[in-house]
Amino acid sequence: MYDFVVVGGGPAGSRFARRVAEQGFDVVVFEQGSVGKPLACSGHVSTDIWEFVPESAHERLRQNEIRGARFHTGGPDSEAHRFYKDGVVSNVIDRVELDRTLARAAEDAGAEVRENHTVVGLTESRDAVTVEVRGPDGLETHQGRIVAGCDGPNSRVRGEVGLPDPDELLHGVLGFDPEPDHQDFVDVHLTIPEFFAWRIPRGDAGVEYGLAMAPSEDVNERYEKFTAGYGAETDRRCSGLIPIGPPEQTHTGRVLLIGDAAGQNKPFTGGGIIYGMTAADIAARVVDPADPDTLEIYEREWRDELEREITIGHLLRKGYSIPEGIQEKAMSLFEGEIGVHMDRPTSLFSGEQLRAMLSRGK
Repeated sequence: MYDFVVVGGGPAGSRFARRVAEQGFDVVVFEQGSVGKPLACSGHVSTDIWEFVPESAHERLRQNEIRGARFHTGGPDSEAHRFYKDGVVSNVIDRVELDRTLARAAEDAGAEVRENHTVVGLTESRDAVTVEVRGPDGLETHQGRIVAGCDGPNSRVRGEVGLPDPDELLHGVLGFDPEPDHQDFVDVHLTIPEFFAWRIPRGDAGVEYGLAMAPSEDVNERYEKFTAGYGAETDRRCSGLIPIGPPEQTHTGRVLLIGDAAGQNKPFTGGGIIYGMTAADIAARVVDPADPDTLEIYEREWRDELEREITIGHLLRKGYSIPEGIQEKAMSLFEGEIGVHMDRPTSLFSGEQLRAMLSRGK
């Protein structure tokens, strides 16, 4: 019997597996395909990412450094409002290689990572969880004291144990133009219903174009219109679901959810890499496989760490749907140098942000 069975080998699953393996626990990770594929997530992240990644991989993963963002209420030719810092705000990384790097780090710590293994069933009992897995050699049955569901927006684990879904699922679409672009600003277009479209320069790796919105028949049509405005022809198009709003509960007796499966995402950007790995670290610190009551501690502590940021993120997202004239006035008032951290909307009320605003009047 394993101490931990982890379902899903993305950032949250691999981070959790690495951390519990480092403590000497017996852990296995089941990934339904190959780690990192198919790509369904942007690689634009805050510089906090490097706290979770082995130092030897930093330069290999980093594709570009970003200093700020241009916000538009129209197309590429519309007036842009610039928000920036004096230094690096964020990085663009190789998203597929990030997943692979984190999985290797878990293996190096002693975790067992099994690719091409799909969890198809889950049964909880008082003392363990029985997991049915379809692998290359057919059906397998495994047991774990605790199961961590890190298996994404449509979590099989979540469904099997009857935990509620995230509040909302958006449909995200990505595509890539291979033409190199080393600009240090991303472009954000508030032209998509209740969300936005984006353009991210990825250095030698080209340019990423994307958008997200409520699932609709015209998602691809809107994407085509957006990229046509830039005169871009994109290849390697991919899509995926983005969970917004965590459910009321993210654990049962011996099962916990981490990352996208738990809706631990930023409502104003859809990004969940940092939030998911933050929750993974909390889970690894507090959950004892010999004491399932510690899952209650995980529930409480991840919410203490992230729920206020998520709540303020919901408020920021509402700004995407206010009338364009009000958007323009608000951005004109606040544009310029900022002191905001892209993962922590509470930093809107920080001393650094206040100093940045006051400096504009000098």
